[in-house]
Amino acid sequence: MLLQRLSEYAERATDELPAEYHRAKVIDRVLLLAEDGKFAELEDRRKPAKLRDQALIEHVPHVQRSGTKVPPYLLVDTAEFVLGVPKVNGRNAPTDKDRAEAQRRHAAYRELALRWADTAPHDPAAAAVRTFLTAPDAAWPATEDVGHKEMIALRVGTRWLHTLPSVQRLWAEVVRERKGGGEDRSGLCLVCGTHGALLTTIPEPVKKGSVPTAGGSNEGQLVSINSAAQGRNGIQQLTNTPICHRCGSHAMASLNHLLSSRTQCRRFKDHGAFVWWTRRPGEDPDLVTTLNDQPDEATIARLIGSIQDQPTHRAVSGVDADAFYGLTIGLNNARIVVRDWLDVPVADVKRTLGLWFSQHGIHEGWKGRIRHVPVWLMALCCGRWNGERYVRDSAPVGLETELLFAALHGSRLPARVLPMLMQRIHADRHIDAPRVALIRLALNRLDECRKAEMPDALDDADNHPVYLWGRMFAVLEEIQRSAIPDLNTSLRDKYFSVAATAPRATMVQLLRNANAHLKRLGRDNRGAMTALDSRLREFMGRVPRTGLPQHLSVLEQCDFVMGYYHQRQADFEAIQERKSADGSTDENAHG
Repeated sequence: MLLQRLSEYAERATDELPAEYHRAKVIDRVLLLAEDGKFAELEDRRKPAKLRDQALIEHVPHVQRSGTKVPPYLLVDTAEFVLGVPKVNGRNAPTDKDRAEAQRRHAAYRELALRWADTAPHDPAAAAVRTFLTAPDAAWPATEDVGHKEMIALRVGTRWLHTLPSVQRLWAEVVRERKGGGEDRSGLCLVCGTHGALLTTIPEPVKKGSVPTAGGSNEGQLVSINSAAQGRNGIQQLTNTPICHRCGSHAMASLNHLLSSRTQCRRFKDHGAFVWWTRRPGEDPDLVTTLNDQPDEATIARLIGSIQDQPTHRAVSGVDADAFYGLTIGLNNARIVVRDWLDVPVADVKRTLGLWFSQHGIHEGWKGRIRHVPVWLMALCCGRWNGERYVRDSAPVGLETELLFAALHGSRLPARVLPMLMQRIHADRHIDAPRVALIRLALNRLDECRKAEMPDALDDADNHPVYLWGRMFAVLEEIQRSAIPDLNTSLRDKYFSVAATAPRATMVQLLRNANAHLKRLGRDNRGAMTALDSRLREFMGRVPRTGLPQHLSVLEQCDFVMGYYHQRQADFEAIQERKSADGSTDENAHG
């Protein structure tokens, strides 16, 4: 269960999580109180937008608050609560209504602060706060240039008041009072299975901006039942979903902590976020790098090797009992949408990721290696190519999320991937490793694929006519390029779309052109002409008597692209090997 796993994470990550019902916030100003509380000055800690990374950030009291009479936070709040600064609309002076609301909010803030002071009668800092808020001769700082929304924290000497244990205890008590409803509710918690005080609503939402969404950044509730249509028998709030205070606070603190992590959170532009963790403490380095699209070759090799790690019943003692938890969420109308929840052994998710790399790796001839493509680039390669690079933010909405789902679950790719990708290839005539890797991956996960596995490099024994046609097209392109090196429009630019959809009619025209190109090439480089002509005749001889198909389906077009790309990479590798051999010969000659 999701809430159970989040609560368990909070238990072992106590040192990493803030105090109960606390959240990291940017502090705009610090109210420095004198030791006796008779004087205070306001220290400006604001930073310009370019220096936001240098802003003062503190974990301070926080809980979701709303309504016409918004309650205060304890000690750290906006200037409207702390100093009674009224709201200002533009250049207009505050209205009487705004002034009255500011006075009400400050009075509520003062009442809560004095309540804390009463709980710590022997604390000099509490005495200073009491004096400052009640003494008629206390000197307050000027507030003419202070905005009503600026966050203000209190400090006495070198002590931050919100970090005091007495403050944190009282704040937790206040939140339980607010979120427990008007009457004390107790019962069996659905999460931990123990009896205790129950929440009426979840006290802490997901932090604003943590979950990207096209509808604008906002806070969101993981559990929200605030209309009769949502609750069982029309009952609202958490009456039918009993969650105790401890589990509610722990679950949301864990989720917010994970969403703020640089290594355990992945955000999708305008489309949610993915967080993950494991049952055991610590971060698995292979999972950290892989799920952040930064695995090295050694990591990928280990993951691919794990595919074969299938312990027998005699090797139970060697099984890793660690578990992997993955949560994909979105945001809709201030509610968190759980798009996917994964709870599997770590060994299983590593095997699944290894299968992902094994099924999409593609051979690069120039470098003589197998290239693996990150998920974000797989999604982006379905976008527009501008001649130099893929256009930023042109990837189809939600595709990166869907690809990550397939990587973690070992499932088929979305049905829209291949038609969409082939449409882009027809539009910009660009074929590269990311696009071919995505095609190979999609084919390898389709039951309709004609082969058990589409290989990562050239399969010279494959005599399927469409695959052969792709290889022939690569040879025809090389014949044209060799005969006319400075040609502005290549064979691929002019004929790719029609060759990939109607090969039978196209082959006749291209072979006629190739004969002319071979004659021209024979005058300049007879050796190259002979080699290319021989290879072309070989492929033509392997095409079945029935000839090429009249039209190609989307899957057949993908087969054509694979044959074309495989042949080109094999040619590149042969060229590179000849260059290396020539270099070695020259070195030996001069040795």
